[in-house]
This record gives sequence, C-alpha cells and structure tokens, in this order.
Amino acid sequence: MRNYKREYKLFHSQPIQKKRRAGRNHARRIMLKLGKVRKYSASDVDHKNHNTLDNRLKNLRVVNKCKNRSMK
Repeated sequence: MRNYKREYKLFHSQPIQKKRRAGRNHARRIMLKLGKVRKYSASDVDHKNHNTLDNRLKNLRVVNKCKNRSMK
C-alpha cells in the first residue's frame, strides 16, 4: 500500500520537484492560450528535450497521453 503523505514529504515537496511541476503546468497553460489543447483533452504537452523548465515553443509539442506516458 502506498503512503502518499510520506511520498509527498520525501519527493514531491522538494524545491526542484516543485519547479519541474510548475514548468509542466506553465507549458500546458501556454498551449491552452495558443489553442493547441483544450481543458480535459486526451492530449499531453510534451517537452522534446525532456527539460520541463525549457518552455520555448519549438521545444513543446502536443501528443496523445498514451504515447507520451509510454516513453522511458
């Protein structure tokens, strides 16, 4: 059984993880503003170079959730 409180305390609350999460959220908002994705759509915003803090337009692309989350 997963201990979500412990997991947040040890990993998700770390400053670097907060910045990475904020970068992913910002990328999503950018694509929403441009009209590339919609709220609750089955698409993810992918960072081509896997750096979530790099939100340049040429680094962002819209991909299907299944495809984006299956990559290693």
